[in-house]
Amino acid sequence: MNHLVFDIETVPDVAGLRRLHGLDGLSDDDVVAAAKLLRRQKTGGSDFLPLHLQRVVAISVVFRSQDKLQVWSIGDEQSDEPELVQRFFDGIEKFSPTLVSWNGGGFDLPVLHYRAMLHKIVADRYWETGDSDNSFRWNNYINRYHERHSDVMDMVAMFQGRAVAPLDEVASLYGFPGKMGMSGAKVWDAFKDGEIAAIRNYCETDVLNTWLVYLRFELMRGHLDQPMYNSEIERVKQFLAQENKPHFEEFLNAWQPHA
Repeated sequence: MNHLVFDIETVPDVAGLRRLHGLDGLSDDDVVAAAKLLRRQKTGGSDFLPLHLQRVVAISVVFRSQDKLQVWSIGDEQSDEPELVQRFFDGIEKFSPTLVSWNGGGFDLPVLHYRAMLHKIVADRYWETGDSDNSFRWNNYINRYHERHSDVMDMVAMFQGRAVAPLDEVASLYGFPGKMGMSGAKVWDAFKDGEIAAIRNYCETDVLNTWLVYLRFELMRGHLDQPMYNSEIERVKQFLAQENKPHFEEFLNAWQPHA
């Protein structure tokens, strides 16, 4: 079976904020500052912008298929948002993989839905629920309780908001590297400084953490036995070592076996 682990990085949709709030004439920073102020006033504290006002700047994936493991960021540093979103849904169209995420149902996928509609992107395979392919009737990407999209955070927490945990803490707890070099809160500043490569590298380490936690989840529920789990872990380590990329080497060096 094909597994596609995914994670996105976003920045405020400055163009959308200008349009919705009539902020023409302000700099990008001032637009974002004004929008966050309005958000704090509305929520009573949080300035995190709503999902429909998040712009996708990176999508990174782990693709596990047959005897192959690949980790990459979709497109390149010059790819615009429509290309990133289109290519993500094109991959689903081509491979019909099991999607794996950490909070993908609560953040990543809704953001991708809004951006796909904004850019008039077609994603019919992703939205299939059995009308054209009966195999999707009882297991599709849309239903929260189906596993064609396995939101590991949601599943482990038994779909209870009070039980969810951050990926960074869970990964670190299990002996994996956790977040390295950046956090979601720093992506906007990095984006303004033109550090797209750093954002993409950070996103790739996030999907690696997600894949490793997912493997532990698969071991717990009996889909992998111990030798199979060990083999998958070794496959990841070998991949990281042979890629000869600094952020992968850093990830591998930070990986400490769980006692």
